Amino acid sequence: MSTPTLHQSTGSPYTRIYAIGAARGDVTVTNDDIAGPIDSSDEWIRQRTGVITRKRASAEVQAVDLAEAAAREAIEKAGIAADQIGAVIVSTISNVVQTPSLAALLADRIGATPAAAYDVSAACAGYTYGIAQADAFVRAGLARYVLVVGAEKLSDFAKPTDRTISFLLGDGAGAAIVGPADEPGISATVWGSDGSKWDAVGMDRPFKEAFDDPEGEFPTLRQEGQTVFRWAVWEMAKVAQQALDAAGVAPEQLAAFIPHQANMRIIDEFAKQLKLPESVVVARDIATTGNTSAASIPLATHRLLEEHPELSGGLALQIGFGAGLVFGAQVVRLP
Repeated sequence: MSTPTLHQSTGSPYTRIYAIGAARGDVTVTNDDIAGPIDSSDEWIRQRTGVITRKRASAEVQAVDLAEAAAREAIEKAGIAADQIGAVIVSTISNVVQTPSLAALLADRIGATPAAAYDVSAACAGYTYGIAQADAFVRAGLARYVLVVGAEKLSDFAKPTDRTISFLLGDGAGAAIVGPADEPGISATVWGSDGSKWDAVGMDRPFKEAFDDPEGEFPTLRQEGQTVFRWAVWEMAKVAQQALDAAGVAPEQLAAFIPHQANMRIIDEFAKQLKLPESVVVARDIATTGNTSAASIPLATHRLLEEHPELSGGLALQIGFGAGLVFGAQVVRLP
């Protein structure tokens, strides 16, 4: 008896990002608004982080609402219909329930059903993880178009008295449509993890512990600032260089550098270590948006394209890094 032949799907040899959508929290929170409980000042926060204001969402706005707004803009700009989307990937740590996924609800809201839908838990690297998967899906023929969203309402997990990370945090969502292309538009991704630093940044207590606590205090975010800073500055600069090498791109060929908006000092150190020339526009969206974790790279990309439309079609190096510790980087052609 002959062995049956399996059929495997194949897709486009190349992919690109068609469009970016964005949604920020509707409330502007200044440093003075939050400095009191951490016994700090506007000057200290600016010097340490580069944050002047951050965007946060009103109480009734959830991460999925921000995701929907960003997704609708991306879909419209891409010129496709929602029912053409074959997969919805949402990177988030802000879903209001452990399960089901925010992605499944988002797919229904935007009319992408029955697209495959799932969440990615890779914190600040989540958007780059999503882009890597979308690229693979389109090339494998699993989907023609993929919606990748980073969506966070981090203000729900910010403790007003926490001096390690809470004053950085903002709310927002960024969305990208990835689809087939005639030439490479997304390079090979350099990604990975270092679980030995699992405790360096994340929740301050397990959910079960919070449930058993008679005070019922909800888990919030905290970090070991120096550990994360040193790792980001020294190790992630190497990853960024590896991503350039994997793409076959030199720093001077970039139009933009779009790192995760973690801290302005980290961003500036990155640019210095990569020896980026003046011609490369560096995203510094953190100054007025804050750190929005998985949403930060697409939000920063959206702002760059608004302020510098001439960057459209140019190459951008994007790198995400955060809790896990996890990291991901790739070079993309800007829509």
